Amino acid sequence: MGLLKYVVIGAVAVYGFKYASKKREIDGKSLLDDLKDGLNDAFCQAKEYKNRLEMDYNQTTKLY
Repeated sequence: MGLLKYVVIGAVAVYGFKYASKKREIDGKSLLDDLKDGLNDAFCQAKEYKNRLEMDYNQTTKLY
């Protein structure tokens, strides 16, 4: 029973990876490509937020 569980989990993982990496006919990009682009945007937004937070912190600490 344990071996069957691992076979099913492995098959689902392989099918999921194939689905996520399959290219669309419309634009030639896959779900993983979209995720990668989204992560790059999220990292850029996080860097901007960090810079604003540091600037606000430095301005506040210089007042006191």
